[in-house]
Amino acid sequence: MRVFRNAWFGRFARKEKISAESLWEVVERANKGLIDADLGGGVIKQRISRPGAGKSSGYRSIVIYRKDDKAFFVFGFPKNAQGNIRGDEQDQFKKAAKITLALTDEQICLLIANGQFEEVSKDD
Repeated sequence: MRVFRNAWFGRFARKEKISAESLWEVVERANKGLIDADLGGGVIKQRISRPGAGKSSGYRSIVIYRKDDKAFFVFGFPKNAQGNIRGDEQDQFKKAAKITLALTDEQICLLIANGQFEEVSKDD
């Protein structure tokens, strides 16, 4: 399993002090079938706990996901700032998922080199 975050989500995670360990916990829950919301087309919504607090008062993340393969964190928001994503946003995430999940390892490496994605290791 490989886990990535796009540049926007990386800034969001640093600002909110969301650790790599927290992102891996989200993906491991999803791999066990514990998905908070399956939005279809390879897009899921998962809760991320706030440091020092629980998941219910934490964050929501949009993840482009394929079980036991790859997960791309692409959007996040504090639960108290936004209730949900709009239908048009959901459609855009599904379109992005179709493209993102079709990327080869070589293409992913180029996107990492360009700063568009970064791989999240468990050690970060």
